[in-house]
Amino acid sequence: MEEDLLLNTEEVITETFMGLGMGHMDDFYSLLIRLVINFSIVGIISRCFYYPKSKRRDYLFIFIIMAMSIFLLVSLMEGSKMKTGAALGLFAIFGIIRYRTEAIPIREMTYLFMLVSVSVVNAMVVKLHWENILSLTLANVFFILLAWMFESSKIINDSCSKYIKYDNVNLVAPEKRKELIADLEKRTGLKILSVEVGTIDFLKDSVLIRIFYDEPMDKGSSMESVTRLPRVK
Repeated sequence: MEEDLLLNTEEVITETFMGLGMGHMDDFYSLLIRLVINFSIVGIISRCFYYPKSKRRDYLFIFIIMAMSIFLLVSLMEGSKMKTGAALGLFAIFGIIRYRTEAIPIREMTYLFMLVSVSVVNAMVVKLHWENILSLTLANVFFILLAWMFESSKIINDSCSKYIKYDNVNLVAPEKRKELIADLEKRTGLKILSVEVGTIDFLKDSVLIRIFYDEPMDKGSSMESVTRLPRVK
């Protein structure tokens, strides 16, 4: 009697270990297929859409590691309700901490949330029936199209911007806007599309100006809107 009870307990533990259903190889193959799909989608979005403009290998590493970690964390939890709660909890945690050790630019933060969403969606589909396969394919294709759409210069004007502390307040008047742009182009060597005049300090004879320009090498750079030197640790 005790031996039968022990065997039944071992079978239950084996079948439900980490939510994989180790007694059924279909669950293992499903996890393996979804792991490859998630890694491919995360790699495409990170390497093909994010990295070409930013050239930030540190964030590329973070995106891939974080996305795959969340995929495995959600996938290996037992029970769909627990998975849903874990997914919502992960979004809440990221919304609170936001990597408080370092100020992350909004573009990088957006990609991070997007890749977290991709991983959660791929992890939530456990059984690969044809309906689930179709839903999973459509969701991943939509994420890729979304990244392509908003990174494509043909759809959205992706001109660069930069803040400049300008030392000639005499040229900030609206009627001297052409002279202001000409002087800024001469100093910066950039083809300026438009300018926005900010705070004026007459005591120091300076004004904060935001310039909009077209420079392929600066597109996607996280240094575009930096107004002071970052703190070096």
